Amino acid sequence: MKELEKYRQEIDRLDGEILKLLNERAKQAIEVGEIKKKAGKPLYVPSRERKVYERLKEMNTGPLPNEAIRRVYREVISASLSLEEVQKVGYLGPEGTFTNLAAIKNFGLSAELVPVRSIPEVFDSVERGRLDYGIIPIENSLEGVVNHTLDMFVDSSLRICGEVFIEVSHHLMSQSGKIKDIKKIYSHSHAIAQCRKWLGENLNDIPVYEVNSTAKAAEMAANDPECAAIASEMAEMLYNLRIVERSIEDSSNNFTRFLIIGDFDPQATGNDKTSIVFSVAHQPGALYTALHEFAEHNISMTKIESRPSRKKAWEYVFYVDIDGHKDEEPVKGVLANFNTNVQYMKVLGSYPKGEK
Repeated sequence: MKELEKYRQEIDRLDGEILKLLNERAKQAIEVGEIKKKAGKPLYVPSRERKVYERLKEMNTGPLPNEAIRRVYREVISASLSLEEVQKVGYLGPEGTFTNLAAIKNFGLSAELVPVRSIPEVFDSVERGRLDYGIIPIENSLEGVVNHTLDMFVDSSLRICGEVFIEVSHHLMSQSGKIKDIKKIYSHSHAIAQCRKWLGENLNDIPVYEVNSTAKAAEMAANDPECAAIASEMAEMLYNLRIVERSIEDSSNNFTRFLIIGDFDPQATGNDKTSIVFSVAHQPGALYTALHEFAEHNISMTKIESRPSRKKAWEYVFYVDIDGHKDEEPVKGVLANFNTNVQYMKVLGSYPKGEK
């Protein structure tokens, strides 16, 4: 017991040193914030945060894993930023959704996280200055793109400031946590689709109903002992439910990508992505001619999606993600020439690549 007490005393001493250093760091962050305010620069700088994480990763010798260090510093940076100015971040709600988790992962718990009812409302609130940033789903590795999000970018003045990846794990939950009590199941259509195999093999005779979010499903389960929800672990805690079965998704490689939207252009980090939207003339080879520019300059195109233009029947706009930053070569030069091969083009943003 004497040996145990010795270690505890040393931990207490180290906690005191850590606390002192954290407050010293916060004071420096406040000074940085004042300089940025006077210069009219944004307080949230994802390129700087990326450098902090990368430097800590290089310095880390363990035993704490890199992901644990990142989570700790996510909250340290979030708390420091809130001392400069609390960032208002809107996300597609309600509370307990995977979009909520993405907002926490990127901005931390010290930001003011505001649930918003719809994707258009997220855009509108940021455009009007009611929110500093918004975070919205753009695609799932299994279910594909969120078309509504793509359509909003055509007319919006906002830019993409970053991206966040969340590994999706769906849990079946209810009041009792017992499978025998389940008479009906609720969840979002995407979650239901991603768990279809497990549901068919284990609860084939139980009706499954779609609602507008996994968090809404958890709320319904909290109010009905015969109801179960397919939702996130965060929803389980928020609504005081019990897990019936964990990780019932059909594929373990299930990620959702979220975009951060705002009114500024992030600086280059050396590991960036640029998103553009464009349209081409309705003639043979027009799309090939436009996209050939990327191949010719060895620029990797990581995504392409087409959507109806909504301005003229049978005309389409194309959404493309490419590697690199719009202010650095070779992307800068290619985008300058790109306008000559297309009818319309808009850069949606250049931003640091998200980490899975």
